[in-house]
Amino acid sequence: MNWRMPILGLALVLFGAPGSIAQTAATEQEIIQLSKSKWQWMADKAVDKLGPLFHDKSKFVHMGGTWKKNEELDIIKSGRIWYKQTDVHDVAAEVFQNTAIVWSRITLHAVLGGNDVVSEFTVTEVYQREGSDWKLLDLTFSSVRDTHKIQK
Repeated sequence: MNWRMPILGLALVLFGAPGSIAQTAATEQEIIQLSKSKWQWMADKAVDKLGPLFHDKSKFVHMGGTWKKNEELDIIKSGRIWYKQTDVHDVAAEVFQNTAIVWSRITLHAVLGGNDVVSEFTVTEVYQREGSDWKLLDLTFSSVRDTHKIQK
């Protein structure tokens, strides 16, 4: 009887690991797709979709400042920043239990103060799972001066 428990434990580890790896990969793809949808919703000024996605305590770090959820939604709705188009060149995601981080290298085509601007950024997004939903906790734009690759 004593030898069965370690063998059973080993079997669970060996046979459970591939499912866990596949589940993690599927979750990473899910969060990458959510990030992609978020960029489109921002372009469409779809605050009705963004509001539920953004955590109530979320922060947004831009080149011109840092603000919270309601300010970001107001900026999007009013068009003070219109995220017209986001070209994602490179993306990676990692999931840590109920937290996911997405790193993207993007070219952002935006209208800012009535002027068309094109900027290169590395964007970091932090999500947290709440029930069956993901909530965006943080979106940070970092200036990029080269065409580096996001390490996966």
